[in-house]
Amino acid sequence: MNTVMTMDEAHESMRQMRQVFDVVRLLEAETVQKINENKKHPEGVDPCFAFWRKSHPCENCVSFKALEAKSKKVKMEFIDSVLYQVVAKYVEIDGKAYVMEMINCLDDDVMLDSEGRDRLLRKLSGYDDELYIDALTGISNRRYFEDQIRKMKASAGVAMIDLDDFKIYNDTFGHRVGDVVLKTAAKVIREGIRKSDIIIRYGGDEFLLVMPDISAEVFAEKLKQIRKNISEAKVPGYSQIHLTVSIGGTLSSGDTVEDAIIRADQYMYQAKLRKNMVVTTDVVSDGNLEEHESSRFRQKILIIDDSEFNRAILAEVLGGEFDILEAENGKEGLEVLEQYERDISLVLLDIIMPVMDGFEVLGEMVNRNWIDDIPVIMISSEDSENIICRAYEMGVSDYINRPFDTQVVYRRVYNTIKLYAKQRRLIQLVTDQVYEK
Repeated sequence: MNTVMTMDEAHESMRQMRQVFDVVRLLEAETVQKINENKKHPEGVDPCFAFWRKSHPCENCVSFKALEAKSKKVKMEFIDSVLYQVVAKYVEIDGKAYVMEMINCLDDDVMLDSEGRDRLLRKLSGYDDELYIDALTGISNRRYFEDQIRKMKASAGVAMIDLDDFKIYNDTFGHRVGDVVLKTAAKVIREGIRKSDIIIRYGGDEFLLVMPDISAEVFAEKLKQIRKNISEAKVPGYSQIHLTVSIGGTLSSGDTVEDAIIRADQYMYQAKLRKNMVVTTDVVSDGNLEEHESSRFRQKILIIDDSEFNRAILAEVLGGEFDILEAENGKEGLEVLEQYERDISLVLLDIIMPVMDGFEVLGEMVNRNWIDDIPVIMISSEDSENIICRAYEMGVSDYINRPFDTQVVYRRVYNTIKLYAKQRRLIQLVTDQVYEK
């Protein structure tokens, strides 16, 4: 549970908590303070001890202790031989201090052995940690994102942070070292953000950062500082490991965090093409470059299709994120490939074309060793098993039949480019290591 939230977020959090607790209450800090000072309730306030069927406030008020420590406190309360679990958590709602009380009545029929008692106490003191905290890094986990903020609409900066070459660390040094790398990165990120910001371990080596109420300029500077801090961080016990991250960020205003993540992920992918970079909505930056227009680093897709209509559809679907090159037959397509070669990130290739068909283009790409570095997705109305098998045997990465769903095409294109970019980076890293040795 966040400690800083809006009243709408507090009500949503209380709704979630009522699935776990019998009673969830919100107490104003001023009321809790006055009860503790005067041992009675302020005028016009329903006495909380009425809930406990007492004639006076509790001697050991867990809500006051939570308020005083600005943290979470837990206690067990016996009332007429019935055991209650009380969790009090300090929260700030719209800039004002409150204590959220969560209460469970533990039935007399519940029987616990010593092991069960220990498990219960661990559960009571850390129920939200077990649900929403990543055990390795200590930050929020993917479940927290899914349950609490996925559909949240807020004015915030949203960033995806991906560890460069994490698979290499795991494969070279082992998973234990990979865990140390993840904990180091999480610690650096957490130390460089505000208390109101949310950091989540979104995937294996990906972190999601949500920074509410932040300007575009400050957001971009924060991301650059995180990139710098991680590049300067030392991995305990492994001085030879030099960490870098690729970061993509976008501002969200009115749309959901989930929607903003899609954009941030696309910018993060652009950053990974060069590694150790920050790409935001408007600019790209890294340790060596000044700010550049992000369009300079957009991937190029070559569409080879004799149908102008088909090319127009694909260009419309992909043109927002990629630079589109077009050719109306295989011969023109090869001329474009000769001009740009490995600057082309993907080829979308039709089969049936005049002058030179798709399989002839594939044959030339194989002969010139382009097929290993430039992925090809065939898009055709030909759906016979022999045609599809032949395409895969010649090295295509994917095969899409017409008519197609535009969103499916976009996702498969995006995933293929991302996979090949990681493969290129891996090959380059291994090559550099070989030359260094």
